[in-house]
Parts: sequence; structure tokens; C-alpha cells
Amino acid sequence: MINISFPDGQVRQYPVGTTPLEIAKSISEGLARKIVSSKVNGEVRDITRPIDSDASIQLLTWDDKEGKATFWHSSAHLMAEALEALFPGTRFGIGPAIESGFYYDVDTGDRQLTAADLPLIEKKMLELAKENSTYVRKEVSKADAIAYFQEKGDHYKLELLEDLQDGNITFYQQGNFVDLCKGPHLPETGSIKAVKLMSLAGAYWRGDETRPQMTRIYGITFPKQKELNEYLELLEEAKKRDHRKLGAELDLFMFSERVGAGLPIWLPKGNAIRERLVEFMKEEQVKRGYQLVTTPHIGKKELYITSGHYEKYGEDSFQPIRTPREGEEFLLKPMNCPHHCEIFGHKPHSYKELPLRIAEFGTVYRYEQSGELHGLSRVRGFTQDDAHIFCTPEQVKAEFLNVLDLTTTVLSKMGFDKFTAQISLRDPGNPEKYIGSDENWENAERAIIEATEEIGLETTREIGEAAFYGPKLDFMVKDALNRSWQLGTIQVDYNLPERFQLEYIGADNQPHRPVMIHRAPFGSLERFFSILIEHTAGKFPLWLAPEQFALLPISEQFSAYCKTVQNQLAAADIRGFIDDRNETIGRKIRDTEIKKIPFMLIVGEKEVENQTVSIRKQGEGDVGTMSIAEFTDYFKALL
Repeated sequence: MINISFPDGQVRQYPVGTTPLEIAKSISEGLARKIVSSKVNGEVRDITRPIDSDASIQLLTWDDKEGKATFWHSSAHLMAEALEALFPGTRFGIGPAIESGFYYDVDTGDRQLTAADLPLIEKKMLELAKENSTYVRKEVSKADAIAYFQEKGDHYKLELLEDLQDGNITFYQQGNFVDLCKGPHLPETGSIKAVKLMSLAGAYWRGDETRPQMTRIYGITFPKQKELNEYLELLEEAKKRDHRKLGAELDLFMFSERVGAGLPIWLPKGNAIRERLVEFMKEEQVKRGYQLVTTPHIGKKELYITSGHYEKYGEDSFQPIRTPREGEEFLLKPMNCPHHCEIFGHKPHSYKELPLRIAEFGTVYRYEQSGELHGLSRVRGFTQDDAHIFCTPEQVKAEFLNVLDLTTTVLSKMGFDKFTAQISLRDPGNPEKYIGSDENWENAERAIIEATEEIGLETTREIGEAAFYGPKLDFMVKDALNRSWQLGTIQVDYNLPERFQLEYIGADNQPHRPVMIHRAPFGSLERFFSILIEHTAGKFPLWLAPEQFALLPISEQFSAYCKTVQNQLAAADIRGFIDDRNETIGRKIRDTEIKKIPFMLIVGEKEVENQTVSIRKQGEGDVGTMSIAEFTDYFKALL
């Protein structure tokens, strides 16, 4: 018998060789019908693969991230089978699951695939799915694998085999299709009920532009047609909310090829929102004992070699800036952390001074590939709401609670009410992957877990996902379209204090290493803003809106009164403008709606006579007529 440990801490005994599917059946037939894969000792595996020794297990369904990945990777194989049936001689590169769906890089020889082929491939996939073929895993020797793909004439798979060790090679077969793959997969193809192939793109083999260009086919599948329909509706809504589209329509930001790709320019309205985000965060940080600093946009190359960032980001950085002095090189900073380590290290510290909380809105630079740039969400220059807390090991939990309070306050203020957090822990079976003592790790992990439990934060735990220098917590936020985004992270770091030889004098009058906590609730202002635009569809929270009202005079003769109203509202810190264009009031109302300005204040003869304004609320229509004082009170109550 073997002991199987479940996520809730329960342990059950099963015969050696029991499969995850059999374990699921022992719990309920309903669960057995739902599971698509399993996580055994942290490894995602087929549910039909036997377990031969004591193990921890998690049964994965479509609702789990890894479950979806299994479903979609299996769908990539199904698409490959359809392609081979429709276009014999097709050769295959790689076909992974991605965040939403899957792709497969294929080479169809002289026949060029077009968008017109996609419905035909979809139809064939559904035909094959209905055959309910079993995905069969088979371990093969390297010699046999090479012989198989040599006979098939697939040089892409032969090249992939060069990097694999004999004894670690597996094939998967469903129907007539065999692929080199480590899995896992669904039990049968019949689970795939709905298919949509989304697009075609060119992709160089192994991302190398000197290698052959293949065709990349993107697709997505679902266990129910209804779910596919809902997904396609969601995509249409997402197109309307695309931050690049709304950013242009609302005049928030721009890019210029002359300035450089991936280098955003914040226009006045977008910058007004940016400044309010920064001021809000500064105020919240000051309340919590942070000290604000400013560091240069560049640093000597040796600084980033010391921190390890040059090794990690060197290839993704801009080329070094060389000075007239021989051998002297600077880099545009890829991270703020090394600069903050220098701040801590520039003078001695006592334990009585800790925790020391240093915060900065620091702009950093990474040379992202041009094909990976995407509006504000993937850029080459971005500003992080960065902070680093230097504390004693005993202070980690209290600091975590402080940061959790700040992060949840930020998310709530921005209207992100649905979020969970992932606790990334070390893998106790691979201690060589991590630095720092077991005692420090245990203290840090316990502090994170206890802190999240103390505030009742919904969390998941991922073994082996910790950074090599310490455990971390990532916030996963759902937007208005129920899409998940990683926003905000907290990391515990033993590495940088060690690399920079940072010390404080403890109560025992001896030097000690501080623990360093990294935190950034926004992450980057640019990416956060892109998500906020799409979450709100450009209808920003009232306190953030760059223009909170538009005064719309029915004719030019009422402009003087509008100016008086504008001044009175400005004195109450309510922002807006007068639309005194020579246009009809209907046109002015339509244009103001399109600009998503929260309030329209319409002024005609009656309003001037009564010293009032007629109010329309964006997206809702007439609110009524109010005096300026009444509108001010009404407005403030909404903030």
C-alpha cells in the first residue's frame, strides 16, 4: 500500500500502481468525470498513469489553470492529427498550451495555409474528437524515436531529439497521430466538444530569424459549445475595451517612431491620471512609514553585476553606455533594487532603525523584442511603484501585514474587488535550488502564510514556485470581463543583502544581515494603467477622471455664466471645461458621451435665471436640476 496526501492534509492508503483516475473514483464518480489531469508531487501527469510510491496529489479539473493547460495541449495534438489527415506530409515543430488556448508551429511544404483553411481544420478536429480516441503514453528509446522521425522525414522533431537524453523520451498517440511529447494529456479526445481556430502567423523555427519560417496556428477549445460562445462574446467586448483603441480615442497616451518603439508618451489627460495614481500611492506610503527617494536612470555596469541583474537581464538590456573614460560603462537601469541597496549600505544601521522602508517611482528599461511590444502593457521603458523594506527576520510577518494592507487598499480603491493571491514556496526536495538557511526560509514562509491567514485573504500555494532567494506572494486580479491579471507582488529576499554585504548591528552588538522585502502594488504604472483602462472601459473612477464635468452652454450668450460655474467648481476641487463650440446641444452631448466624461452640466436661459445647472450623468441620462452648491455636495458624496 502507498500513502496519498491530499491538499486538505488528509492521507489515504491505496494499492501500489493506483492511478489518479482510480483515486478520483474512490471519492466520487462525479469527480472522476471532471478531472483532466493530476499533480503528483508537484508534477502534472496523466490521470491514467500509475503511482508507485507515497505521494502528494492534487486532482485537476477544467477549472484549474493546469487542467486547462492539459486540455489545450491535448487539443494541439488533435489539431496536428487533423492537419496530417488533411495535408499529408505536414511536419511539426512545437505545440504548447498558452494562456488562452494553444498553438502549433507547422510546415505544410509547398502548400501555404490561409484563413480559408481554418474552418476545414476545425471540422476535421471535431470529427476526430467524436471518435473518442485514447491518448496513449509510451516510453521509447532515443534510437527508436530517431528511427521513427527519420522514416517520417520530420527534421524538426529530429532536431528536438538532439537535446533529449535516452531514457527520458516519450511518445503520445491518439488515433493515427504520434508525437514526441512529455505530456500530460486528457484520457480521450471525446472531452473536446467545441473548437475555434483563431488565427495564423509566421514563426521562425526556434525563434531564430535565420531558420525556416513555419506557420503558427492559434486555437482554443472548450468542453462545452456554450463556453466557446461565451468566450467569443468576451473577445468582442475585449476589442471594444482594448486600451490601445481607447487610449487613442480618449487622448491618453501615444507612441512615436521617432522617439522609439515601446517608449510611451503620456498626453495631458493620461498624465493627469498618472499623477493622481502617484499622489494616491505616495500618501498611502507616507501613512505607513515609507521614505521616498529618487535614484538615477542609469548605473555603472558593475552595480548590476554585483546585484546579478546583468546576468539575468544583460541580453534584454539596452547596450551599455560608454563614457570617454576607458573601460567605464553604464546601463539604463533594469531594476531599482540595486540602487536601494546602495542607499541602505551608505551608512551604518542599528536594529532600532529597522524596518527601513524606501519607496520610489523609478523608471526602468528593458529592451523587449519588437514583436513582443503591446501598447502600454509591454514596453521598453516603464515606471514601477517600487519599495524595498529592510528588516530583521523577526519583523517579516509584521511587514507583510503592512504591505498586504497597502495592496488590498490599492486594489479596492481602483475597483478591483475580485482577487486571490498565490503563495510561492520552495520545494523541500530540491534544497540546492535555494540560498539562505532552512531557519530563515521556514520563518519567511510561516510569516507569509500567517499574515495572509490573519487577514482572511484567499490564497493558493504553489510548491517549487519560490524565487531562489525567497518565497513570494503574487496577487491575481479579475477584471470586469473576468480575465485574470497578475497585479502586485511581494517578495522576500535573502540574496541581495548577501551580494551587497548589507548589515545592521543587532541587540547583541554584532553585525547581522537584514531581510529585504520587495513590493510593488501597481507593478508598473504603464501596465497597471492598461489594465485599468480595459477594466473600466475608459470610464475611470470619478476621483481619477482627468475631466469630471463638461459645461455645455446651449448658445454663446450663456458662456459668461458657464465661466462663473467653472470657477466655483474649481474652488471646490472639481475639474472640468466649457464646450463653447458653435455646435448644437445634441452634438455636444453626443461628443461628451464618447469622451466618457462623468457629468454634463447643461446651461440655458432657465438655468442662468435660476442660478442652476441641468445635469446629465454619463451613460445614465438626466439627473435633474441643481444649484452649484447642491451639485457640489452631490458630487462629493460620490467620491
